[in-house]
Amino acid sequence: MQNFSISPKAMISSLWTNRSLLKGLTHRDIAGRYKGSFFGIFWSLFNPVLMLAVYTFFFSVIFRARWMGGSGSKTEFALILFAGLLVFNFFAECVNRGPGLILSNVNYVKKIVFPLELLPIVAMGSAGFHMLVSFIVWLGFYVIIFGLPYVNVLLLPIVLIPLVFLTLGFTWFLASLGVYLRDVSQFVSTLVPVLMFLSPVFYPIKSLPEEFQALVHFSPITVAVEQARQVMFWGQSIDWLVWAEYFVVSCFIAWFGFAWFQKTRKGFADVL
Repeated sequence: MQNFSISPKAMISSLWTNRSLLKGLTHRDIAGRYKGSFFGIFWSLFNPVLMLAVYTFFFSVIFRARWMGGSGSKTEFALILFAGLLVFNFFAECVNRGPGLILSNVNYVKKIVFPLELLPIVAMGSAGFHMLVSFIVWLGFYVIIFGLPYVNVLLLPIVLIPLVFLTLGFTWFLASLGVYLRDVSQFVSTLVPVLMFLSPVFYPIKSLPEEFQALVHFSPITVAVEQARQVMFWGQSIDWLVWAEYFVVSCFIAWFGFAWFQKTRKGFADVL
């Protein structure tokens, strides 16, 4: 039986060696979502615009929510809220797809030479594309309403680096676990909406009582949400100490997810 390396070097080398295949699979995954639809890939632009309008109406008009430290305007609240949703939606899309990635690509499992570890990366690439489109929508609204954004918005890719590693680790782990435990997909689809409310997506952490602030920090996306807002809307710099701690933890989770995937992939063909 073939042995698969669990070293971080193997994780990186697989990505580099199969970069052309990864690019092609990601492009096909994105295009496949809109294949046959009349508006095609336009839906990837329409959806974030619609969600931005819906969240603005419900939270700032019906519930009259205001962001702590902001001016209280509806448009400001919408853009702050949407900045948090960018991070959450990226994480949620990858994690929700994780348990079914191997199950929906059984034909690849039968091919010994196919690098199955790429499938979670393909899913993340597709989610990254949708995140980029949503960011362009956010940026367009910001420029129209407030003018040019702070230069610190250029730090956003750096903010998201730990999130990418963390998300990939979770996706690798769930992709493997979903092969052996089919209930995982149901559990994840239930847990992810709960995670949205346990993360500072709809509210700032400082608005919570102190005893609950520590609980929110256990959410895997809290740091990314908070720091994304700092650079995107408030024009603040990255909290580098917090970022570094988040990065180290995320790298460990990425390696653990990869190691779990590599150790358990030997039995995929037998189960499927």
